[in-house]
Amino acid sequence: MPGLVRGVARTAAVVGTAGAVHHRQEKRWAAKDQQAAQAAAYQQQQYAQQYAPPPPQYAEPAAPPPPAPAAPSVDLVAELTKLSDLKAAGVLSDAEFEAAKAKLING
Repeated sequence: MPGLVRGVARTAAVVGTAGAVHHRQEKRWAAKDQQAAQAAAYQQQQYAQQYAPPPPQYAEPAAPPPPAPAAPSVDLVAELTKLSDLKAAGVLSDAEFEAAKAKLING
């Protein structure tokens, strides 16, 4: 039986050593993977900063101002009729009538 106990003890020592070595190697691999991930993230950040679109060099246009209040509508026919009456009464000359009519029509 002493041989059996010695064999079991030897096997336990080998298994324990192998487990410790394997654990240490896994820690190394994890550290390498973490370093590689950090390096990739850093490179990606540098690339994004280098090739990011430049900020706009101008200000965005502001919203258009609200429309101006509409001018009181002028009844064009009534105004032309008044001008015609003034011309017929001799108050306006032909040139004055044409100038006033053009001003009404063109705004």
